[in-house]
Amino acid sequence: MPMNPVRLTSLAHGGGCGCKLAPSVLRDLLGRQPAAGPFERLLVGNEGADDAAVWDLDGRTCLVATTDFFTPIVDDPHDFGRIAATNAISDVYAMGGAPILALAILGMPLGKIEPAVVARILEGGAAACAGAGIPVAGGHSIDTPEPIYGLAVIGTCPRERVRRNGDARAGDALILTKPLGVGVYSAAFRREALPAEGYAAMLATTTRLNRIGHDLAADPDVHAMTDVTGFGLLGHGLEVARGSGCGLAVDFGAVPFLPAAAALVRDGFVTGASHRNWESYGEEADLPAGLAEWQRHLLTDPQTSGGLLVSCTADRAGAILARIREAGYPEAAIIGRVEAGAPRVRVEADG
Repeated sequence: MPMNPVRLTSLAHGGGCGCKLAPSVLRDLLGRQPAAGPFERLLVGNEGADDAAVWDLDGRTCLVATTDFFTPIVDDPHDFGRIAATNAISDVYAMGGAPILALAILGMPLGKIEPAVVARILEGGAAACAGAGIPVAGGHSIDTPEPIYGLAVIGTCPRERVRRNGDARAGDALILTKPLGVGVYSAAFRREALPAEGYAAMLATTTRLNRIGHDLAADPDVHAMTDVTGFGLLGHGLEVARGSGCGLAVDFGAVPFLPAAAALVRDGFVTGASHRNWESYGEEADLPAGLAEWQRHLLTDPQTSGGLLVSCTADRAGAILARIREAGYPEAAIIGRVEAGAPRVRVEADG
């Protein structure tokens, strides 16, 4: 295969889910849009901040539909395709669904990227879809100033197993299934400061399918789920809090991070999205006085293909966590709880 003459990441202003609009901008835009309408079978639409739309087909089975795409987070085209596809499929799993097919979304700057490189991106996406047991059944492509790749994904779910992000209950425990720090790692990668073992760790977490979400939805003690992506743990935690009308308490010391995340962020590897995230929702988060700025950046760090944030009955949290770890998410951890009160996120830290 001919080598790409330029780094894929050099052709994009940002990468991965760090390219998302700032949370405040997105909320304003969505607030200006008309409601999806009085469609009796539309169970989940644009009225909230859920991960996918849900349509009731027949009172028993629901259709779950989503789309997700972004600019390169890595330079290897096959890895980029795998990461982007895994990230898109995650939205279906986060709703409790099982994906059944995908459509490719492709935008490439003609003349800057060789066709063989584009083919490798598509192959990477197809490989991730194969891992989920679904085909890439079609798609659409255009000429764009920056490379863009992602998927529209369709899934199904029994109606009683649909899980929204706004159904957390006071007293629930919070579980995070993957470690944070992807944005920090990607910032180091763009500046060619991420060692090989760091790249391997980033690739491993971003290409790990969140299929456990479909399994957890069968458990009535799992009340709410969402995937943690571009808005960081604090931002997506706030979406859960707002939708549920409850507060969230997060124990900083219990949150799992990629091995070098703390060291890298202290060395200044912070994304612009982390700053935008804090500016958008910082007033709704309560941080302890002793929490350092680098620690805050880890909580606002944009995740690409991040893990699931799960709200479940507290007395079964240990058993549910063990099930998640046994399913292939060894870093999963209980990181906090849901509390009665105003929809805010409160961070706790020792010392």
